Amino acid sequence: MIDEAPGALRLAAPAKVNLYLHVTGRRADGYHLLDSLVVFTAVSDRLELRPADRLSLAVEGAFADNAGPDDDNLVLRAARALAGAANMDKGMAARLVKNIPAAAGLGGGSADAAAALRGLMRLWDIAPDAVDLPALALGLGADIPVCLAAKSAFVSGVGDQVETAPTLPNVGLLLVNPGVALATPSVFAGRRGGFSPPGRFSESPASVAALATLLRERDNDLAAAAIALAPVIADVLAALESAPGCHLARMTGSGATCFGLFDDEASAMNAAGALSRDGWWVQATRLLQSGSDT
Repeated sequence: MIDEAPGALRLAAPAKVNLYLHVTGRRADGYHLLDSLVVFTAVSDRLELRPADRLSLAVEGAFADNAGPDDDNLVLRAARALAGAANMDKGMAARLVKNIPAAAGLGGGSADAAAALRGLMRLWDIAPDAVDLPALALGLGADIPVCLAAKSAFVSGVGDQVETAPTLPNVGLLLVNPGVALATPSVFAGRRGGFSPPGRFSESPASVAALATLLRERDNDLAAAAIALAPVIADVLAALESAPGCHLARMTGSGATCFGLFDDEASAMNAAGALSRDGWWVQATRLLQSGSDT
């Protein structure tokens, strides 16, 4: 995942997809408890880190304008938190290429922060046991602990419990975002109904069709609330469901991005053209079997 050039680290920050997402409860402090199967895709932001006297960040790429202010980006927040936890005063010059839509349910900002933490541990030569990295990551955001590993995992609690998932088949994914940004707190606030049981399974599906069968017994508990806020999500799901070769269509995270499961990346790519709409972001990709195969 890291390609070392002289004086620099280059890292991929892969987009995550929630194959299912159950809301299992709510703590007294208001935080929701979740159970989800999180996987990672070959679609990724790119982060370059170089030694420097101070902390700086330059953001570019297709979605740079939606990444938030450079001086408060999660990459810089992660760097400040790590420097404080390691009790050191070091700098970095970071360059972030944003290929993942923001506020889209794909965890782009979380992936960027996780990549920064992994890279800075090396750039700053911090011993692995010098910092409780998962705890530091959780303090920055609920999706960041699972993004540290960037491999398929069951996630529960408030994002603090991460357990490696069974081996999944090679999956083609078609990601579609209708150009709508959804704030996660708004989606949770709009959710109605009770709670769902955990949806974990122990078997390794033998095929994409078998995986889809398992997932049909599970759901994304945030989908109805997201559709109420952005009805176009229902149009995206309908378009994916009608695409040739699509085994399952579902929303990821708190939306508005949806995904379709296909037998392979080529099948997803063949279906992509039929989903082209003005303002829609359509990307054929594949599931990563590990964080290092980007």
